[in-house]
Amino acid sequence: MAALLGPPQDVHVSDDAFIAVPPAVVAAVVADPARWSRWWPGLTLQTSRDRGVKGRQWVVSGPLRGTAEIWLEPWRDGTIVHLFLRLEPAGAGRAPRRVAREREERQLWWKRQVYALKDELEAGRVPGSPGVPG
Repeated sequence: MAALLGPPQDVHVSDDAFIAVPPAVVAAVVADPARWSRWWPGLTLQTSRDRGVKGRQWVVSGPLRGTAEIWLEPWRDGTIVHLFLRLEPAGAGRAPRRVAREREERQLWWKRQVYALKDELEAGRVPGSPGVPG
């Protein structure tokens, strides 16, 4: 479940999802810049740290600025995908309701994206069966 972190005027999101494939498979997708614009529409990401099979960190610019991170943790027969967004509105103070709506939209959007990724990478896997090999 996505959680709120940080001050209410910021867009801070933390989320975890399990995908039943090895971290190297998820890392290859996370490394693809074409995915970033789909995952975070309207934002520009520049890699600040490539952690290989452990994930990636970015500096974020656009209407929100800050950092984003996907940390990939091996777990049993798959990967826990941890997301951390630490963003604040660019420009003069934004109305708290607008920021809260932005945070909620980013949380829900990410959930849809990570579940779509799970469906894509686990294609053909029967729920409850072993993870998809790399």
